[in-house]
Amino acid sequence: MMLSDCPCQVSRLGQETAIAETVLTGATAIRLGCFLGVFAVIALWEVWWPRRQLGVSRWARWPDNLGIVVLNSALQRILIPTTLVGLALVAEQQGWGLLNLRPMPEWFVIVLAVMILDFAIYLQHVLFHAVPVLWRLHRMHHADLDFDVTTGARFHPIEILLSAGVKLTVVAAIGAPAVAVLIFEVLLNATSLFNHGNIRIPLKVDRLLRWIIVTPDMHRVHHSIVPHETNSNFGFNVPFWDRLFGTYRAQPAAGHDDMTIGIEQFRSPRELRLDRMLVQPFRGTLGDYPINRETR
Repeated sequence: MMLSDCPCQVSRLGQETAIAETVLTGATAIRLGCFLGVFAVIALWEVWWPRRQLGVSRWARWPDNLGIVVLNSALQRILIPTTLVGLALVAEQQGWGLLNLRPMPEWFVIVLAVMILDFAIYLQHVLFHAVPVLWRLHRMHHADLDFDVTTGARFHPIEILLSAGVKLTVVAAIGAPAVAVLIFEVLLNATSLFNHGNIRIPLKVDRLLRWIIVTPDMHRVHHSIVPHETNSNFGFNVPFWDRLFGTYRAQPAAGHDDMTIGIEQFRSPRELRLDRMLVQPFRGTLGDYPINRETR
């Protein structure tokens, strides 16, 4: 019996492996396709109907901002042995995580997992503003002298790797379904590009949209040079967490047209170069941006 069972088990394992590989390949294609599609739409929108006049030309910023995206993608592939969807598939097969403790409707588990993951990213974002050593990493994102679609993908490689570790831990802990993880990743990438877009949305539409999604006008406040404005509007996807935890700020004091984007420490255009961005965490002072300094 044991010998006769072996071929069946091998066959079943082979089928499961093939299915997993297909899902992973499809997930990668979906994520990349959505990223490129949303990027193209927002970039064209910025040209046709910009919200603000750029202070630095795209030619001076975009090659380096996009260069760090390529670098981050390569490092993740080399240094992280699995993807979020890959880990979610294993968690589903093994029954790991809190969401697998009791049977629940599939749609409810998916929605709940997406919301938990989004809340984890909100908390992570607050933490990167509160802990000085983490702020040194995260401030590279804020040091962009303008605010447009490429800012939404401009993060220091060490921050990207730490964030990947946080997301992997949460996915394993809650046992998030693979489809929920894929939805979360697509939403996170798409909304980050959208809410960093230098795009004009009619004010009445913006007031309605920001009840269900973080809009560019809402998130732009977070990129103000003023520390107490920088330490607000931490959400990337949904605005609920900022409203719930008192970190919501409706508008910048100077207005969107006159506000200054960036941080005080790095105002030279040469700081926009890729090599300078990579060493920013190891240079300069913290300033008043970490939340614990601002509230003293």
